[in-house]
Amino acid sequence: MTLKQKISTAAGIPVEKLPSRYQIIGNVLLAKLFYLDKNEKKKFALAVKQLLPYIETVCEIKEISGKLRKPKIVKIIGKKTETVHKENDILYKLDVSKIMFSKGNLLERKRLLENINSEEVIVDMFSGIGYFSLSISKKCKKVYSIEKNPLSFRYLKENIILNKIENIKPIIGDSRKLRIKEKATRVLMGYFPGTEKFLPAAMKFLDKKGIIHYHNLYKRGDLTTPISDIDKAAKKAGFKIISFKQRTVKSYNPTLDHIVLDVGLEKL
Repeated sequence: MTLKQKISTAAGIPVEKLPSRYQIIGNVLLAKLFYLDKNEKKKFALAVKQLLPYIETVCEIKEISGKLRKPKIVKIIGKKTETVHKENDILYKLDVSKIMFSKGNLLERKRLLENINSEEVIVDMFSGIGYFSLSISKKCKKVYSIEKNPLSFRYLKENIILNKIENIKPIIGDSRKLRIKEKATRVLMGYFPGTEKFLPAAMKFLDKKGIIHYHNLYKRGDLTTPISDIDKAAKKAGFKIISFKQRTVKSYNPTLDHIVLDVGLEKL
């Protein structure tokens, strides 16, 4: 019997009305409950706590909005939405009612780690609470972690301390307006949509030869626009593309995909 079926039995709610997916972040469970009324949502939450005793808070996700991707969440059971989530031996402290945490990017974080060496200097242009920075810091020389959102930046600094990391330099501000003393061998652009607007800044961070990991949203099946956007910015900055790989991270909506390109660049 699946967890969905177990919740259905415990709550007395038809299985077809229950969500197929949910997120567990630390001791908080988040779910989209489109088909449940107020009474059923309470029964759902009680069933979750009965079946998963480590869950302290159950919340409904209403929407994700704004440039800072702020979630709108309603608590059904429990008081605290601040939690500590563990993933691959990294601790992420955050408030799930104020900051989005995408567990869907787990494979992308793992994939990135496989390609980093101990001598690299990396710039994370949109570090958030340290989604990528915290794990990659274990494998490289130094990470410059840039974040614009003051709350995310606060958690970034707390997470650096929580994980006892010494080679991350947290910087608050807009990555388009900042400069760092060192040149980077790798630049992370884990933000979307509109990431193409930040490509000129990424080129300025990059050393004479390096790699940009570029995330953005594109129409499903579009294999030319992503690399074309990077090629235009590279030529303008005096770089040429020497290698690239393109992959789909996940579906974003019925017509758009979250795409990542690993692009090798060299100064002309």
